[in-house]
Amino acid sequence: MAIDPMKDEQLSADSAELSDTMRKYLAEVYRLVDYATASPDDQDVYVSTSALADLLDVSAPAVNRMVSKLREMGLLLHEPYQGIRLTPEGEREALKQLRRQRIVEAFLVHAMEMGWHEVHADAARMSASISERLIDRMWQMAGCPSTCPHGEPIATPDGMIAPPNDIVLTNAPHKQPLIVTRVRTRERDRLEYLAVLGIKPGVEVEVLHAAPFNGPLQLRVVKEYRIIGHNLAEMIRIRRAQSP
Repeated sequence: MAIDPMKDEQLSADSAELSDTMRKYLAEVYRLVDYATASPDDQDVYVSTSALADLLDVSAPAVNRMVSKLREMGLLLHEPYQGIRLTPEGEREALKQLRRQRIVEAFLVHAMEMGWHEVHADAARMSASISERLIDRMWQMAGCPSTCPHGEPIATPDGMIAPPNDIVLTNAPHKQPLIVTRVRTRERDRLEYLAVLGIKPGVEVEVLHAAPFNGPLQLRVVKEYRIIGHNLAEMIRIRRAQSP
């Protein structure tokens, strides 16, 4: 979508005035759209305002008011009967916010030695109130990671990332070596369970069998055999392993 240069200049000025709440909304819209995108071939994915209200635990009228503000600022698209999605400028602002949170998560895991199942809520609170200087220092202390502990890419300071070339595990080819790229849940119990199974970003897996009608999947995880439910498999992203 082409953006008029004069309008783009105005958007940049407006984005500097975004409130913490606006940034949170943009980040959660990005997350919802990303979760709904099953493969790189999916284009122009929209999500419902009701899904955003549920995720943020706020009322539908409050979401609609904020959606209207963000749309007027050129950060959000709202199509009747389709839902909402971010404009390119809105996506950059969302990724700037998510960058902060993902760096804090990486710091808490790699520098503070917390579990990957423990850090999401604390990182969300911390990232909203600390300076960019401290964020940069946390990134360095965490080892300059390119992803958060759950595999999500960390954007550049200006809100840019390379699109992850991955697909949902339930859509993966069978009996081929795969690499786990991202885990899309932040629920403590699910993350603890996946850790017990050995399913984390960077781990090699293979789909041996998938039961019909959204039944469980049989996996090889490194050298172990595991069974996971279809719903949990939908929260795991993979890519093909590179040939030796």
